[in-house]
Amino acid sequence: MRTVRVAAAIIKSDRGLLACRRADAQGDGGWEFPGGKVEEGESAEAACRREVAEELGCRLQLAWPYDVVEADYPDFHLVMDCFACTLEPGERPVATPGVHSELRWVDRGELMDVDWLPADRTLAQSLGMNWDAAFGAEFL
Repeated sequence: MRTVRVAAAIIKSDRGLLACRRADAQGDGGWEFPGGKVEEGESAEAACRREVAEELGCRLQLAWPYDVVEADYPDFHLVMDCFACTLEPGERPVATPGVHSELRWVDRGELMDVDWLPADRTLAQSLGMNWDAAFGAEFL
């Protein structure tokens, strides 16, 4: 089974965490944390920043490693480097047609109300249990 390496941004604001609904058939309308494939020779953090710029039209301020999530899909094994992030001041994410059909801010109590894609569901569960540690003032 082939391995696909991706980077995901856990974007935190005073409104919660950013959830993005996939618009393509591959994501089948499921929700994910924004991000995408890590290109050859690219660091996971650089991929995270690039993908957020491409998909949401905004820049990240902070991005620190939170976790690595692995999941088996029918055709591949996913390795997802996850970064806790904040946006640059004044930046506002916008859904790119064909990539995401909807963006939504979710707080801790709403994390599991979203129909996450499998790997993102694992990440959301971890974030719910570790919210204070992940998003304490000493980090973000």
